[in-house]
Amino acid sequence: MNTLPLRRACELERCPEDRKWLVEGLWSDRAVGIVGGEPKCCKSFLALDFAVAVASGTPCLRRYAVRQKGPVVVFAAEDAQHEVRARLEGIAQVAGVPFDALDVHVITAPVVRLDLDDDCRKLSATVEAVRPKLLVLDPFVRLHRRDENVASDVAPLLGYLRQIERRFEAAVLLVHHARKGAAHVRAGQALRGSSELHAWGDSNVYMRRKGDDLLLMSVEHRAAAPIREVALELRVRGEIRSLEIVDRPIASDECQTFLSAADRIEHALAEVGEPMGVHELRKACRMRMASLCDALAELTADGRVVKCADGYQLATDA
Repeated sequence: MNTLPLRRACELERCPEDRKWLVEGLWSDRAVGIVGGEPKCCKSFLALDFAVAVASGTPCLRRYAVRQKGPVVVFAAEDAQHEVRARLEGIAQVAGVPFDALDVHVITAPVVRLDLDDDCRKLSATVEAVRPKLLVLDPFVRLHRRDENVASDVAPLLGYLRQIERRFEAAVLLVHHARKGAAHVRAGQALRGSSELHAWGDSNVYMRRKGDDLLLMSVEHRAAAPIREVALELRVRGEIRSLEIVDRPIASDECQTFLSAADRIEHALAEVGEPMGVHELRKACRMRMASLCDALAELTADGRVVKCADGYQLATDA
């Protein structure tokens, strides 16, 4: 009788310490995952910062050490090639890396579709030829013509990328959009489309915009502790643009000043993850009772918040 291969639990290999991370704290070694966020949250800039860091072995965002240096393959479906070059060159200059020596390979095909067998064969052959440590695909919506809301449509595409990771030992970073107006919900739940996308990621990085200049980056891992709300900003020095960590402390109330009353309530409920009473919400959101009640009425009428025996909770948690 043919059986599946088995090993006792004590015989399974341990993960060596030097193989746990691709980028320490941000991306696990050989992880598949998503850099997600609403439009104009600098997701593509962050993805290219990962590319420069892994290709050069210099810290990502000048802070997070690279543990597995190697070639990187990038497909940027929405940006002209000269724009991709300018962004990479600027990031390399800020990182102190010679641009001509940067081991980043950019796919110049106008279209790559993960739902077409021929394109998948070509992408697999490209990865096999380069053997990158990291494959960056930006954005997911330009890589297929399937319905992102249907799990059975999305799962085969993500399954193919998982095969890329396992076959070639390459991490896969997929840039993906969040739903518009979803900044109030937990980051993974804000991703557009099927929940398969959130569940697929070993390492996921989420970007949220707070006002005109401030960005908040949060990170979650399947097998490591998360990183929550690192403040970033896009700094411009002449022709050079790069994401930089904001070293000054960002108070939670400073972040909330950029949110509407309704968003502040949803943000507070998402942070706690359980029902909150009116007085708890008023304290957490720092707003007048009248404003709080008006916003709660709006949220419950829209079905975004549900009233329960213990107070109010997000409809997604109900």
